[in-house]
Amino acid sequence: MTKIKLATVWLAGCSGCHMSFLDLDEWLFDLAEKVDVVYSPIADVKEYPEGVDVCLVEGAISNEENLEFIHQVRERTKFLISFGDCAVTANVPAMRNMLGKADHVLRRAYLELGEVTPQFPHEPGIVPELIDRVTPVHEVVPVDLYLPGCPPPAERIRAAIEPLLRGEKPVMEGREMIKFG
Repeated sequence: MTKIKLATVWLAGCSGCHMSFLDLDEWLFDLAEKVDVVYSPIADVKEYPEGVDVCLVEGAISNEENLEFIHQVRERTKFLISFGDCAVTANVPAMRNMLGKADHVLRRAYLELGEVTPQFPHEPGIVPELIDRVTPVHEVVPVDLYLPGCPPPAERIRAAIEPLLRGEKPVMEGREMIKFG
């Protein structure tokens, strides 16, 4: 049996979706028999590989690094899952959109509210540049499946992944599968 190449990605979010993924507990052993985890923040892999079968993307797009990376992920992934409310709607990370463009956000956070040494955190290559508006994943790249929840419960994650292991598309119907929050 050929194993599915599975990846998980963490963008602008809290990592709660990945914590919920770990709540799959004993089923993770069954999953490990059917997948190769080829990229994840819980694995020490530096480069997103080619030929990924399924990727769960947690978090919204909030900076240039996220923007560049999500394009690479989409290009190298067959089936992309928007994983959790931040990926699906931009949720909490998008609250900064109310302050306007990125320079307004940075000015408020680092100059107006800076107490000791108010200054912008600008170090090219270290601090990614913010984009003006935080967006959900589907506004940047096509998404194959939406898995809402903040975070999605482990049972919902399993119900979304299990059919993919059989080569079937998950059915996202009913309150237990589509409830936000």
